[in-house]
Amino acid sequence: MKIAFLADPLSGFKTYKDSTFAMMREAARRGHAVYAFEQRDMALEEGIVSADIAQITLTGEADDWYRAAPKAAMRLSEFDAVIQRKDPPFDMEYVYGTYLLELAERQGARIFNKPSAIRDHNEKLAIAQFTEFTSPTLVTSDAARLRAFHAKHGDVIFKPLDGMGGAGIFRIGADGMNLGSVIETLTGNGARTIMAQRYIPEIVKGDKRILVIDGKPVPFALARIPQGSEIRGNLAAGGIGVAQPLSAHDLHIAETLGPVLAERGLLLVGLDVIGDCLTEVNVTSPTCFQEIFDQAGFDVAAMFIDAVERRSQGK
Repeated sequence: MKIAFLADPLSGFKTYKDSTFAMMREAARRGHAVYAFEQRDMALEEGIVSADIAQITLTGEADDWYRAAPKAAMRLSEFDAVIQRKDPPFDMEYVYGTYLLELAERQGARIFNKPSAIRDHNEKLAIAQFTEFTSPTLVTSDAARLRAFHAKHGDVIFKPLDGMGGAGIFRIGADGMNLGSVIETLTGNGARTIMAQRYIPEIVKGDKRILVIDGKPVPFALARIPQGSEIRGNLAAGGIGVAQPLSAHDLHIAETLGPVLAERGLLLVGLDVIGDCLTEVNVTSPTCFQEIFDQAGFDVAAMFIDAVERRSQGK
């Protein structure tokens, strides 16, 4: 197979933990040809979506880990699979990229995750489709509603709808200290919509990343545990990742959502669960492949490439 990865610059990969690298390594191990390009390499010209794409060879070294052939303009429909792995922020440039990828699909390209499905599933707001698994949640830009939500629940998390890596997350306790300032800052004085959720005390045991591939859960989650006085478990915010088997309730969430999301074209999803509550549905570039493999021995990349092979063959 010819597999192209739409990713951020390869020079910035930390190969010891990068999930896209793990995908590439497994694809190459199976004899597939691996290609890479960035969103800025794409173009729509005379109705055809193409990109300047380089075939890459993995060296097996930790730092100088790849060799890239010269880029060549290629139609995305020439590949057996195009794997969308661009990281957020999910800004308008990201949205424009999904439009180009969607046009490429109409020209025969097989793209995972499906561009329209990525666009339609805001990673914070998507949980509203599965309220049986969520803590009390409010989405609004209205300060009065946000204040009333805090008054009702006492201990509340406020966060932007377009954040990543734990950026912009605030906890306001029962004393309401800094409540007004946080609301004004996050909403831009009412100009931006944000999310408020009742604080989930089980965060001290970790923010669990549950990976679901083609509707089926990976049997191990990575619990990202906050350190010190930090409330965020995100690895980017200093959390420590601990692989652990899925609990019965984790499995129930994953098995309930998995088939629904797969049917919508989401081959790879990262469900974030704190305690028994679903907090995010990650669809852009879910991670934690290598941490789970290193600690639990489960080869997530192999499960993913199995799914790409099946889907690329129309199975």
